Amino acid sequence: MIRFIFMRLLAAIPVLGGIVMIMFFMVRVIPGDPAQQALNIYATPERVEALRAEWGLDQPLFSQFAIFVSQLLRGDLGYSYFYRQPALDLVLERLGPELFLIGYAVVVTLAIGLPLGVIAALRRDRLPDTIVRTGMVFGLSLPAYWVGIILLLVFSLWLGLFPVGGYGRTLPEHLHSLFLPALTIALGLSPLMMRALRSSVIEELESDHVDMARSKGISRSKVLRRHIVRPALIPAITVLGINVGLLIGATVIVENVFAIPGMGQLMITAITTRDYPTVVAVTLVFAVFVVLVNLATDVLVARLDPRARAAMMS
Repeated sequence: MIRFIFMRLLAAIPVLGGIVMIMFFMVRVIPGDPAQQALNIYATPERVEALRAEWGLDQPLFSQFAIFVSQLLRGDLGYSYFYRQPALDLVLERLGPELFLIGYAVVVTLAIGLPLGVIAALRRDRLPDTIVRTGMVFGLSLPAYWVGIILLLVFSLWLGLFPVGGYGRTLPEHLHSLFLPALTIALGLSPLMMRALRSSVIEELESDHVDMARSKGISRSKVLRRHIVRPALIPAITVLGINVGLLIGATVIVENVFAIPGMGQLMITAITTRDYPTVVAVTLVFAVFVVLVNLATDVLVARLDPRARAAMMS
């Protein structure tokens, strides 16, 4: 398993390098001059040229990329044009709220998706199953920003149960402030998990090893827990792991709706102000996060499925 993890991390290096290279050149295709954006109303041709020279933007594009790679190998992600501080420091400041929100959303997703997916499978083609499947359709069709605005109106402005925005300072404040954003993300993510779990539980219910376990006189709860739900979790966890990587796109929208100081909000500000170093730094952190989530998903699947573990070891 250690060898598998090491090889996966090693294989991720060229992937991360390719992502950074593509993003480095793509942000420079965006119309607009960072120096012009930074100077704003004080921009004159002389000041713009002087600032471009200070930031190295007057050099050929490939020379800029060579300088960036040399800095990156030293652990330097550049200096933010807009915030006037190291881009890595900016990302690390926003990383805490980002990871907390994603982890919170995953917990809420599991709390919603696991029981409802199992109930829908056990009550197949009955009223509970119909209600769950109808909820899945609504969850998949409603956009995250609309759900977030509705939750804000109902639970923050009308009922006053949750704050309108912010992150809080202590752990209880984090849990309270980020509940609505986490619920917004979970309402879009849990239908995917419920659908995968429902299908796999139904498949396990019809399998031969479950019939054999029942014939041995094993209790129903033990059969459900060990012989049905545990193997059925494998496809659901895979789906969840893939979509947790895609949560980055959802958090960009949700963070702006709820005014959360996360990396999604930082990314939008950086793109708007043509802050090239910050855009590339945030992209690199996002890419590392996706790689680590996919790796953790594979390891968890290997723990649940001996066949997958044997394939990884070989």
